[in-house]
Amino acid sequence: MQNIILLGYMGAGKTSVGKAMARKLGLNFYDLDYFIEERFRRKVADIFAEHGEEGFRKIEYNMLHEVAEFEDIVLSLGGGTPCFFDNIDYVNQKGITVFMNASPEIIVKHLKISHNVRPLLQQKQGQELLDHIARHMEERMPYYRKAQYEVNVDTLDTFQKIDQLVDYILEVTGFADGRKD
Repeated sequence: MQNIILLGYMGAGKTSVGKAMARKLGLNFYDLDYFIEERFRRKVADIFAEHGEEGFRKIEYNMLHEVAEFEDIVLSLGGGTPCFFDNIDYVNQKGITVFMNASPEIIVKHLKISHNVRPLLQQKQGQELLDHIARHMEERMPYYRKAQYEVNVDTLDTFQKIDQLVDYILEVTGFADGRKD
């Protein structure tokens, strides 16, 4: 078996889908941001504030290269992770990559109900927030689209839909019928 690596913009549902997928497959789940927080015993927002984006991305790079070496895991990346250094090429070598694509409107909706602090979005609201997310997603899209698979997650609003998406991802990636290598 190999790793399944979920990527996409912040708030796309990577952690929720990743946890459900790991449970279904009996694998360990890792969220890269949480992995960083556990290692450094600090919130990503605090690391970001102290070291700036460049400093955080170097830490993120090192932690990605550590956790992606684990075997038989489901890994959720931070929204910007694929867009820096050689990260997208690296994760494409380390497992099956799935881009969870959501519209900017859905991202805003998800972020409003999230309790996480998002350093890149602080101080933005309403139309300004929506416009910022749309621009930011467009900049990141060339990296996201390098994933091996892409799924639309605009309707990911119930546990049943999360389970259906997990089944769909497992089917299209070959995990559902035993083609795991």
